[in-house]
Amino acid sequence: MTIQQVAAAAGVSPSTVSNLLNGRTNRMVPATKERIERAIAELGYRPNRAARQLRTGRTQTVGLIVPSVGNPFWGAFARELEVAALAVGCNVLLCNSERDPDRERRYVEELWEDGVRGIVLCSSLPTLDHLADIVRRGLRLVTFDRPAQAGDPEEVVSVSINNHVGGFLATSHLTELGHERLTFVSGSLAAVNRTGRFRGFCTALEGADLDPAAMPTWTAGGGAPFGDVEAAQVGRQAAHDLFSGTVEPPTGIVAINDMTALGFCRGLRDQGLHVGKDVSVVGFDDIILAELYDPPLTSVRQPISRMASLSLEEALKEDDREPGRSVLLRPELVVRDSTASPTGATAPVVADEDGVLQ
Repeated sequence: MTIQQVAAAAGVSPSTVSNLLNGRTNRMVPATKERIERAIAELGYRPNRAARQLRTGRTQTVGLIVPSVGNPFWGAFARELEVAALAVGCNVLLCNSERDPDRERRYVEELWEDGVRGIVLCSSLPTLDHLADIVRRGLRLVTFDRPAQAGDPEEVVSVSINNHVGGFLATSHLTELGHERLTFVSGSLAAVNRTGRFRGFCTALEGADLDPAAMPTWTAGGGAPFGDVEAAQVGRQAAHDLFSGTVEPPTGIVAINDMTALGFCRGLRDQGLHVGKDVSVVGFDDIILAELYDPPLTSVRQPISRMASLSLEEALKEDDREPGRSVLLRPELVVRDSTASPTGATAPVVADEDGVLQ
């Protein structure tokens, strides 16, 4: 089966079919795209990858570099990206970087040498200096959950949620319930997305006439400052530290992500405290475990399916040396039973039937 036969069945030119196969669909009419995809499915067409790589120097493969699939959020995002990739005949190569710039550099160099020209990078480190020269050579780099920063190569594309809004939603929910002693719990705040969430935390406190400087912030130290693999242990340790001292403990917690939040909940139980009654806890990411935990965890939801589709679309574009673009999406707050007023009585909130605040 050839590309010419697909084109004839769809009533388009072979170049139009080629545009779809190579991810160049931004100017394609949806009806045309649907006809081509239907023809590909009905005819069982499969591109000759070896021939294409010899002709173009690139593979139909996208690289995905995440901090660690030890955090289920990254596993869920990898799956969504793979689903989107398979729909257009593309493969995904997954790498875990632990947010180590040297490790990221090695992965990117190896992917480049293997003909991969589009990479989705999820580490959200403050600088891309370690990859700038490869971007200048033609790498299509998409940063996930990391808005563009000063000094980034202008060709870099960003797909992210507004983390400032996410941190604000999580914290405002607690202050509206009546909490006045809050703590932000995280591994290192050096990542761009994490600093955005923390700024949202501070903004919400100021909006509630609370002094951010008076609210303790708990961040992990030691050999794993980001806590991506150890996120649950980070949260559990934070609970022990905050509730084992002489300082009056917080009544509400905003955690950097759901795994940290769930670890914190475990730490509270270690000390005989009840989540949602003695202490309210809000997570971030809305992983599947958030709803399954007892009590179900209030969390900030990222639209990962939409973000994965956008990231893939950008990664598959042929490099045109034009300035990249930034896509910023709005997160949602999903209210569940891990949060209540400081007295334990549930305060009224405005939400839809699924518990989503927008």
